[in-house]
Amino acid sequence: MKPVRAKKKLGQHFLNDPRIAQKIAALLQFEVYERVLEIGPGMGILSDFLIKTQKEIFFIEVDADSVAYLQTKYPEQKQNIITADFLKYNLKNLFVDAPFAIIGNFPYNISTQIVFKLLEYRHQVPFFAGMFQKEVAQRICEPPGTKTYGILSVLTQLFYETTYCFTVSPNVFTPPPKVESAVIELKRKQNFTLPCNEKLLFQIVKAGFQQRRKTLRNSLKQFQLPNNYKEDSIFGRRPEHLSGVDFIELTNKIDHGQF
Repeated sequence: MKPVRAKKKLGQHFLNDPRIAQKIAALLQFEVYERVLEIGPGMGILSDFLIKTQKEIFFIEVDADSVAYLQTKYPEQKQNIITADFLKYNLKNLFVDAPFAIIGNFPYNISTQIVFKLLEYRHQVPFFAGMFQKEVAQRICEPPGTKTYGILSVLTQLFYETTYCFTVSPNVFTPPPKVESAVIELKRKQNFTLPCNEKLLFQIVKAGFQQRRKTLRNSLKQFQLPNNYKEDSIFGRRPEHLSGVDFIELTNKIDHGQF
């Protein structure tokens, strides 16, 4: 089979070290799911190890050349190889309401959007693992109180236990990216339904960090707060100093007018 040429417009950097692919695949723990979705399998270096798990593996790939390569490499998996853009694909078409895990060497240009889509399907996805640009991986796992801590940190950590697993050198990719990479894993929390209006919480977190240099008193004015809200000390803080629990408390205060 002729190797697939990496396409810059798709953010493709093909992993070429089987040892790292094996380490990523080994993160999977089949406790509450039997199906796994690999995003962007490329030429299948990670897929080789996923298939050996003898679980039902699905592959979603937007690149037609990679799809043709995979169909030739894994003829017995043809029915599970989906040609689609993950960000636009309705996963309910594939899994209905069944639980499934997500794994992959994610294209760096859409990796943040992949995590936001994961959060949309959090009720079905108990486990998520994969390769990110190191900076994004750190942001997802970052605790409160730093410049790196942001929207992605808060929302992911509200629903998942995040673990930074290991750093990966650019030298194990074709072509090598200009940045370091990192593998992380996310395990959904046992209690992942929040005790607040979740839709409002998402809006508050995003609004707060869009003006992260301002205090919440100034960045959350759009929520039509009552006159006495300024008396509450939480509004004098900046968003990077609030934990997920703090944001739940803040959401309930705004939602119910309890100041």
